[in-house]
Amino acid sequence: MEDVLDAVGPRLRALRRDRRITLADLAATTGVSESTLSRLESGQRRATLELLLPLARTYDVPLDDLVGAPRTGDPRIHLKPIARFGMIFVPLSRRPGGVHAFKMIIPARQKPLEPTLQTHEGFEWLYVLNGRLRLVLGERDLTLPPGEAAEFDTSMPHWLGSADGGVVELLILFGLQGVRAHVRAGNHPPAHGGSGQ
Repeated sequence: MEDVLDAVGPRLRALRRDRRITLADLAATTGVSESTLSRLESGQRRATLELLLPLARTYDVPLDDLVGAPRTGDPRIHLKPIARFGMIFVPLSRRPGGVHAFKMIIPARQKPLEPTLQTHEGFEWLYVLNGRLRLVLGERDLTLPPGEAAEFDTSMPHWLGSADGGVVELLILFGLQGVRAHVRAGNHPPAHGGSGQ
């Protein structure tokens, strides 16, 4: 237990730097003083539940991840589906920052929805597991059957929906700008002699 608590400080410092958050910003968000946070990260202050709970909330990570608690013997992954925009997202990754993996389910509808394009920061890679996906990307309107993949910059206006009103299941990798998968959808045969990337 002593070893686990000793490792909390460096883990907290690495997490804060990974998120590019200053001690001043973290203090303002959590209500914990800068000096306490600094001593906690350097190992001069003992980690307590009272200090760790606001940090876990701010970083949006489980408390176990902050203290590096060993996993129990249960190998199951407890996924918590999130309902958003009339779709279901099942997070498949827990690591903060970097690329996030989701299974996305577009429920069946009697009448397919009309596209409402949106934009946001990031880069998205998707793979159709089941159903027929309608992907509207700028001026392009594509239908992707199971087994097809696509990737795009999400700052381009885009929309995902069912092509025929049936259920669609996708695997999605989403990352910040500059983080991308190196797989492209298309009807072109693979180039021989290197990918050029």
